[in-house]
Amino acid sequence: MMVDSGASRSWHRTHITKISTSNWLDPRKIIAAAAMTKINTSINSSRRKARKAHFSAPSGVRRTIMSAPLSKELRDKHNVRAIPIRKDDEVSIVRGTNKGRAGKVTSVYRLKYVIHIERIAREKSNGQSVPLGIHPSKVMITKLKVDKDRESLLERIAKGRAAKAERKKAE
Repeated sequence: MMVDSGASRSWHRTHITKISTSNWLDPRKIIAAAAMTKINTSINSSRRKARKAHFSAPSGVRRTIMSAPLSKELRDKHNVRAIPIRKDDEVSIVRGTNKGRAGKVTSVYRLKYVIHIERIAREKSNGQSVPLGIHPSKVMITKLKVDKDRESLLERIAKGRAAKAERKKAE
């Protein structure tokens, strides 16, 4: 165990006193301090904790993180901007080297935060074909696979958006 001599503590105290006495009336410092105050104290803005939460998130949370935007036509039809991606959705890639290519989602790999799309693969040195992992934010859903659960999700989101629009009109 390390023994603290107290010298470092006294330097720290005097240093803080010098800073606070010289700048305590400086309006730029007051404005900067006010801008840095946290608005929502229940949310942590630490990069370290945010990364830990992201990479150790459970599967259900990863599902919502792995949402993809809908195409213009689907957005107008369902009044929903983005939805969690699932197997058998048809997507087109909007970013990266495969930009412009389209296909059906063959698997959603939640552990790696990627999706695999049919016909989008690379060849290994031994000739074996391996699917390329693409992040869902880099694709756009062009055709949804709709079942009863997804239909209720779309209705719920659209209803919430409509209620929000009503509240805005009322103001």
